[in-house]
This record gives sequence, C-alpha cells and structure tokens, in this order.
Amino acid sequence: MASKTAERRAVHGTGRVYWQRLGAEVKRDKWLYLLLLPGFIYFIVFKYLPMFGIVIAFENYVPASGVLNSEWVGFKWFESFFGFPAWTRYLSNTLILSLMNIIFFFPAPIILALLLNEMMNLRYKKLMQTMLYVPHFISIVIVVSITFVMFGPSGIVYKATESVLGHPINYMGSPDTFRWMIIGQTIWKETGWGTIIFLAALTNVDTQLYEAAMVDGAGRLRRLWHITLPAIRSTIVLMLILRMGSVLDTGYDHLILMANPLNRKVSQTLDVFVYEQGIKAGQFSYASAIGLMKSIVSVTLVLASNKIAHLLGEQGLY
Repeated sequence: MASKTAERRAVHGTGRVYWQRLGAEVKRDKWLYLLLLPGFIYFIVFKYLPMFGIVIAFENYVPASGVLNSEWVGFKWFESFFGFPAWTRYLSNTLILSLMNIIFFFPAPIILALLLNEMMNLRYKKLMQTMLYVPHFISIVIVVSITFVMFGPSGIVYKATESVLGHPINYMGSPDTFRWMIIGQTIWKETGWGTIIFLAALTNVDTQLYEAAMVDGAGRLRRLWHITLPAIRSTIVLMLILRMGSVLDTGYDHLILMANPLNRKVSQTLDVFVYEQGIKAGQFSYASAIGLMKSIVSVTLVLASNKIAHLLGEQGLY
C-alpha cells in the first residue's frame, strides 16, 4: 500500500514538473505561440467544428428542420451513389486525372528546384524565383481565359497547329486533349510555388559534401545524384504521402470552367458531382455522403503510404 502511495506521489510530482516546464516554455516563447494562435483558431473553427456536420450524410437533411431534427436515413445516400449507373465514370475520371497529376506535376517542382539550386548568380536566381511564384497568385479564371485566347478557334496556337498539320485541333472541346490541358495549366500555375519547400530542404545540404565530391572529381550530375537528391529524399517522400491524401480531390472550379458539352464525358469527376448535387441540386446529404467517402479513402491512403514508407526505410509522416 505504501509503495502504491509513493508511486502515485511520484507520478503526481512528475506531472507537476512537466506542467511547470511547459508553462516556463510558453512564457519564454510567448510571442511565437501568439503567432501560432491565428492558425490554431482557423483549424478549430473551419476544420474541426464543421466535422459535426458529417451527421447529415446519414440524414435526409432539410435546412428548415436543422441537423438535429432532420430524418435519419442511415446509409441511403451511399447506396444511392453506388446504385447510380455513371458512378464508375466519375471515379475513373478522378483517378486518371489524379494519376496524371502525380506522374507529371508532382516531379515538376522537384526538377525546377534542383535547376534553381544550380544557379550561381544569386541576383538572377532570386529574380527567377519571383517570376516563377507569380502564376500561383493568378486566379484560375484568368488562367482559363488565357487558355481560351491561346487555344481557342481564333488563338495563336490553334492557327499555328492548323498551318503546320493542315487541319485544326479542337483543344478546348476534344476529350483527348482535355486532361492534358488541365495538367498543363496546373504545371504552369503551381510548379514555381511548389519549389519553396524543396528549396528550403536544399538549404540544409552541407556544402562541404559538394566540395569533397568536387575534389574527388565528381561532376554536377554525380553531385546531384549522390548528394542533393539523397538530402531531400525524406522531403520528397513526405510530400508524396501528403499528395496521396488528395488523390480523390481534383477540384471543381477548374474543371467546371474548362468543361463543355464536347468534353463532358472526361470532365466529370467526384468533385464536380458533389458540386452538382450539393450546390446546384440542393442535395446536401447526398453531397456530404460522397465527401465523407472521399475523406475515408484519403485517410486510408495516407496511412497506407506512410506504412509503406516505413517498410522502405524512410521516416514517413510520423
């Protein structure tokens, strides 16, 4: 009995010391924690509190009745989705577009960051970085408008293709070119912004490794392959794991702006379906059920990717 009492006192004392140290750290770094507060509040208000709304995926939600008073229907909306004849087309379009994003867009910021890292002229390097960041801040509406001007029937690319091939290519209306247009716009708009993380990782590479490699006669490609890439490998793996969590997220605004009756069969993704059902048709419960399914799949893919990373010897997400 005495030993248990002593053990409880020891645990209590340890806990008190822990909270005292924590309080001292918070007091010491109070301004840093104050900077953290807006982001913390943002995630609480806009990410965690809205999770309560997931319950409408199992209800026949009526705004006038509210969340608590709407009719409970269980898995009705999930069954309706899988009973919908075209659900496989929405899913396949989503997966194909996401796979193309991973293959063509994901490596683009890495390659660009490696190229920027090789620049010796710091002034020119900063100028290039600034110019590459600008497209990220351009609205997707403007990007689509520029695309229509260049690739539309009166655009310079359309006319140049017609003069070279002898016949025009309907870039904006053909299902064969739709996905490539989406990927091209994404690469142009977001590649420069995506280099920020990888350039930050590259700053941690010990320059003495490069100097030693140069003494041993290693050229740029050798240094890139044996020093630079291994140094940012953990960052690449981490970003890939996070990217797997958004495999089913293709966005709806970009696709809706680029969609038309001619490319409709390839432009319909799960996000577009959620928009059509939730916003246009007012089926909030139906849209929430699909969103919930997407979230479950995303979490599963992140956990599986993280596990695979551990099996391959990488640190992973956690």
